[in-house]
Amino acid sequence: MTHVPEGVAAVVTEMQTRLDALPAGSGLREFLGTYQRTTTAVGKAILDGRFEDGDWVEEWDVVFARLYLDAYDAHVGSGLVPRPWRIAFEAPADLPALRQVLLGINAHVNYDLPQALLRVISDADFADPAVLAKRQRDHEAIDGVLASRVAAEDDQLTVSGGKSLLDRALQPLNRVSSKRFLREARQKVWHNTRELQAARLTGQAAYDVRLGELEVLSAARVADLLAPGQVLLRLAVAGFGVVLPPPA
Repeated sequence: MTHVPEGVAAVVTEMQTRLDALPAGSGLREFLGTYQRTTTAVGKAILDGRFEDGDWVEEWDVVFARLYLDAYDAHVGSGLVPRPWRIAFEAPADLPALRQVLLGINAHVNYDLPQALLRVISDADFADPAVLAKRQRDHEAIDGVLASRVAAEDDQLTVSGGKSLLDRALQPLNRVSSKRFLREARQKVWHNTRELQAARLTGQAAYDVRLGELEVLSAARVADLLAPGQVLLRLAVAGFGVVLPPPA
């Protein structure tokens, strides 16, 4: 395995354990394999010094991955699964691999990422403009790592037969669309993180209400991806992320 920080390596190993337990035809393999490779790439970027605060990014990366693994384990164990993940996990197993990957990315970025950021950015950090700006820059720097993975993952899907002839014909446009909607989603994630943090300051009840709103919005967007048609082209027009409205 590529050399990565210890915390990231432990998460990558946990992902491999779950992959090894899945049958070859399971639709759950598509996103899990993609996410494992992406997590490894983030770990390598940390060691390469691509972030201002590598220790913080490692902590964030592990917390973020744990949210997915917890949802995955709840699904496999018939536990309580958040709605965005329930829709993604229960998608038909014969859905094209590209669609399976997009379902997982959408649920994880829109629903899990604001929560992960809140867990590693304290209220004191939010009150310190210099610290918060550094956190935001590192959050945005992840885009560079993800963008570098788009072409590789696109090729992986092509080799594995996970893309239709039309998907392959549209491959260059799809790669541009992928990078754009990931960037757009992350900008919305930062907005949603600020909204959740404001609710957290008010109290647990207010936070739970806002998180519930995010869960509903994220689930609806995941459900959109199950509609027939060219998903990436539709996302390029409609957008990938969700936006929490002002609180009631």
